[in-house]
Amino acid sequence: MIPQRVIEAKRDGQTLSPQQLTELLTGYARGEVPEHQMAAFLMAVVFRGLEDEELATLLTVMLESGAVLDLSHLSPHRVDKHSTGGVGDKTSLVLAPLVACLGGMVPMMSGRSLGHTGGTLDKLESIPGFRTGLDLGEFERVLGRVGCAMIGASERIAPLDRRLYALRDLTGTVPSPALMTASILSKKLAEGINALVLDVKVGQAAFLPDLEDARALARTMVRVASERGVPTVARLTAMDRPLGHAVGNALEVAEAVRALSGEGPEDLVQLCVELGAEMLVTGGVEAGLDTARSRCRAALASGRARERFAALVEAQGGDRRVVDDPALLARAPERAVVHAASSGVVRSIDARALGWATVELGGGRRHADDAIDAAVGFEIQARPGGSVSVGEALGIVHARTPADLERGIARLQAAIDIGEDGGPPPLPLLLERIDAQAIRVRGAPPAH
Repeated sequence: MIPQRVIEAKRDGQTLSPQQLTELLTGYARGEVPEHQMAAFLMAVVFRGLEDEELATLLTVMLESGAVLDLSHLSPHRVDKHSTGGVGDKTSLVLAPLVACLGGMVPMMSGRSLGHTGGTLDKLESIPGFRTGLDLGEFERVLGRVGCAMIGASERIAPLDRRLYALRDLTGTVPSPALMTASILSKKLAEGINALVLDVKVGQAAFLPDLEDARALARTMVRVASERGVPTVARLTAMDRPLGHAVGNALEVAEAVRALSGEGPEDLVQLCVELGAEMLVTGGVEAGLDTARSRCRAALASGRARERFAALVEAQGGDRRVVDDPALLARAPERAVVHAASSGVVRSIDARALGWATVELGGGRRHADDAIDAAVGFEIQARPGGSVSVGEALGIVHARTPADLERGIARLQAAIDIGEDGGPPPLPLLLERIDAQAIRVRGAPPAH
């Protein structure tokens, strides 16, 4: 196999044979294909896509690069959730303990920040002592004791995806339906789950902003996972503004704790209830969504989900006191409230710009080995469609240095568009539901 010939073939739109693709991928895993050639191949896939057979080969090689867990002895209701990435998306921190306290088992393998989006692992590691690098024995023990566990990809679980994930982040090759499908499902199918719920983001801050592209990705993932014996449901949800108020690792953990107490922002709580209900039904814990939604809301209001999160934090080495007192989380030394310079209507909030601004402040990565500053970020108080008066607070910037604070203030001001009249209406939070049988539209805007 000559790597450049395979790259050229994909660049020119040819369909690769299983042997060609397998040899390229295994060669990269062994260190025989260098990073720059794999980056070129990934870029060719972004522009040319993969045929069904090519995608099946890619997924198989990635899945078989590591172990596939058998957790059937722990629970018959093993279900996970995955989001395609967004700004302010801290739903995983709520959903794992919520579903676990209601009878599901959630073996959740998550990722780090990717491009302008935050990573669940980075958020969890903002909790002092929290360990996301559990070995598989520890992972099983935490699952058995708590009902959920949250770890990162390891050298034993989809290690090929771990390398490709980092390379895609640094080479602008994230927004590919084929690569996203293989990356997500290689980890999820290796977890030993028997049900999966996907949160596929739509809107300007999503990796696939267009509704049709997001719908195609959701259909592909649902089809591929279902064909491999894992019942899967996808929900298309809005990412044309930040989810909740907090953007930044420690800030998002604090907001997730409030949501676990039933006191979080309305959009965050609503999305967690909907996804949690889907997890309970798809995982076989509940028969119907209405009952599942009611149970989710009750578990949040009663504090049961919050207590389960505290147990998870403690089981994975973290300081459970942060659940009672989020002020123990890292706090940025420089903070400033940004006020509206004029009265009017909030036409839009550029969530993608705020995601990149968080990276710029140190809350994300520009290079693979960058350290994360857990304390920095934004709290957005304005909402699209809402009215504001001159001098009213739009949000708070949390920064490490005075220079970063000034930079963050400018980024926040630029991200919030205020005009005399309202702009285009924001997307409905919940757009579509896709399962293996059919697509169910829930207030979706017309496809373009």
